[in-house]
Amino acid sequence: MNLVCAAFLFLVALVFALAGVTRAGIWSIERRNPPAGAFAEIDGARIHYVHIPAPAGADLPPVVFIHGASANLKDQMLPLEPLLEGRAEMLFLDRPGFGWSERGDNETLATQADTIAALMDRLGIEKAVIVAHSFGGAITTAFARQHPDKTLGLVFLSPATHPWPGGATAWYYKLTAVPVVGWLFSETLAYPAGLAQIGGATSCVFSPNDVPDRYVDKASIPLVLRPSAFRANARDVAQLYDYVSAAAPAYREIKAPTVVISGDRDKVVYATIHSIGLERDIPGAELVWVHNLGHKPDWIAPDLVVGAIGKVAGKHVDLQAMAKTVENRLAGDTQGAGKCPELQVPDAELAPG
Repeated sequence: MNLVCAAFLFLVALVFALAGVTRAGIWSIERRNPPAGAFAEIDGARIHYVHIPAPAGADLPPVVFIHGASANLKDQMLPLEPLLEGRAEMLFLDRPGFGWSERGDNETLATQADTIAALMDRLGIEKAVIVAHSFGGAITTAFARQHPDKTLGLVFLSPATHPWPGGATAWYYKLTAVPVVGWLFSETLAYPAGLAQIGGATSCVFSPNDVPDRYVDKASIPLVLRPSAFRANARDVAQLYDYVSAAAPAYREIKAPTVVISGDRDKVVYATIHSIGLERDIPGAELVWVHNLGHKPDWIAPDLVVGAIGKVAGKHVDLQAMAKTVENRLAGDTQGAGKCPELQVPDAELAPG
């Protein structure tokens, strides 16, 4: 009995110690990554955003950026804002529950799309090109269907938009989405474990391309290790398969000009399912397939992304020629070789040659 009591007390002490480490970590993360923009209350949730008004002589329409899982507005703003500066009005936002945005009642992809539309209304943006990365692609399909009047064009970057074999997600997302147990995990183990693995995980996200210098710190990626953000991320990912399974058949209703940029070395999402699926399902969509590109076109090929924005806005842009230039630039990239496993998919033969 004494041994049982001792073990129990040790476990309780360990939980409190890990919770203390997490609290100290949160304080440090928030101190090093303060808000970069302004706040607006949308349906009871305080949303953090950076709005860059239209410059005089802008040659592009407004552009709204929707980031992916585990990220925040800096993930797209840092590589793309400099290339679009002086050319377009831009809106970068932390999705509800991420970065410095509150979650509120934004528990579904559909409500998150509505919140983005409401923020556009608040800022006087009537219609925009929507640029989405990864998980943000699924939210963008909801936005395009629910708010076609606000959708001038769509640019998908390595999107997650279709059902994939088995519908599996990482174990820690599933665990964190479980009531009570998930809360305890996020409040104790998620921060120290995540901090230990963030470097290796980031390398595989970019692989085979090089990780930009100090990317994790510059893009404030550790913000997702805070318990509330970690839980929001897990709940989003946990519902993705069911959402895309139900929504994908309706993508044919999307009428906005669409470009999909994807790499054949993506180690995060099944490009041959999601990106080829969007090309098939959205009428007139153009797929830009880039050899030796990983999961981060926004950082590795920002010039191609800006070209795609121009294309859906009505400019004459030869994106396939631009992709060849990017491929030449990336031809020798081998970062992560032997460490980051390639995704194996049943329908790999569908990939463009």
